[in-house]
Amino acid sequence: MVEWITTEGLTDYDDAVAFMENRAAGIAAGTMGECIWLVEHPPLYTAGTSAKPADLTDPDRFPVYPSKRGGQYTYHGPGQRVVYVMLDVGKRDHDVRRFVQQLEDWVIATLDQFNVKGEIREGRVGVWVTRHDKPLGINGQPQEDKIAAIGIRLRKWISFHGISINVEPDLSHFSGIVPCGITEHGVTSLVDLGLPIEMVDLDVALRSTFATVFEASEMRA
Repeated sequence: MVEWITTEGLTDYDDAVAFMENRAAGIAAGTMGECIWLVEHPPLYTAGTSAKPADLTDPDRFPVYPSKRGGQYTYHGPGQRVVYVMLDVGKRDHDVRRFVQQLEDWVIATLDQFNVKGEIREGRVGVWVTRHDKPLGINGQPQEDKIAAIGIRLRKWISFHGISINVEPDLSHFSGIVPCGITEHGVTSLVDLGLPIEMVDLDVALRSTFATVFEASEMRA
């Protein structure tokens, strides 16, 4: 059984990392169960293992935390649901690529609960939405905005870190970084898309789609 924890208020980032590392060690040792942890953070930037210093365009704006997850710079803040995923990838065929695809499918299935079509793009990390409500880009194609980020780390085949989905964060806060190193596309949220979604609505959707996505994937294996 996967334990689900939802923490109200804003969680300190260092405290979150300490919790994840302790839980991941417990899962690896067989003394603790798998866990999905839903949190929000105060405004901050995290630098993944591929972060480029030039992509931190406003280093004094918010605290910056080095992170051992994959990826580049990411923003976390109020109005964004951060989903920390502490799962045993070793029990899932030791297939990291498939596991990341499961996380992508989970986000897409969750967004579909609100009639939002999330999409994956080759060479671009995260989940994207096509903005038919905006003018065409300079290439004559519809603009695309990022609505969710994905970045994980494995230790002894246990995952931690995870995904973040923009519900109603202050989108101007993303301007202090080049999100995930991508300059030619924007960032959006469920509320920015015109959907009056609250955090609890997203949490319900995450829970209802999790088992479906992971169990369906396991049945296909």
